[in-house]
Amino acid sequence: MAEDIRNELGLVQIYTGNGKGKTTAALGLALRASGRGLNVLFLQFMKPPAGYGEHMACEKIDNITMIPMGLDHFVSKNPKPEDIEAAHKALAKAEELIGSGKYDLAILDESMNAVRLGLITPKELIDSLEKRPKHVEIVLTGRGLPPELEEYADLVTEMKLIKHPMDKGIDARKGIEF
Repeated sequence: MAEDIRNELGLVQIYTGNGKGKTTAALGLALRASGRGLNVLFLQFMKPPAGYGEHMACEKIDNITMIPMGLDHFVSKNPKPEDIEAAHKALAKAEELIGSGKYDLAILDESMNAVRLGLITPKELIDSLEKRPKHVEIVLTGRGLPPELEEYADLVTEMKLIKHPMDKGIDARKGIEF
């Protein structure tokens, strides 16, 4: 069954915008693909290895591999050299794992934020994706959409912020935001 599905894969999707739901949408797609027998790589560029509900959930699903590669601090608009190094390590790891042929869907969570903050360039990301096996579907998430990536992608969805609980002083909640 999964082999038939693989013949229809290979597009690049981007979930971007200033609204909530980019990672959540990617997780929904990961769950759907996993249910169809596809192998999913969910590599997180800027999230640390602990504290996120999706890490706990994906550990329980055999055909979803979750790899958080972020450091234990928030990356500002003035990134540190170690932030740039961590993003390049994440990109290299993604390229290696996507190229292994093991995965059918690769989600590079927060990769758009890494581009927006100047940790990696759009060209570096595109060059890496160009090396993938042709059947691997790609999802990029995060804020910011440079023209090169908009042109490269087959699907771009923008999450638009209308209203957020933080406007009322409600902090991020376990199980809902992380």
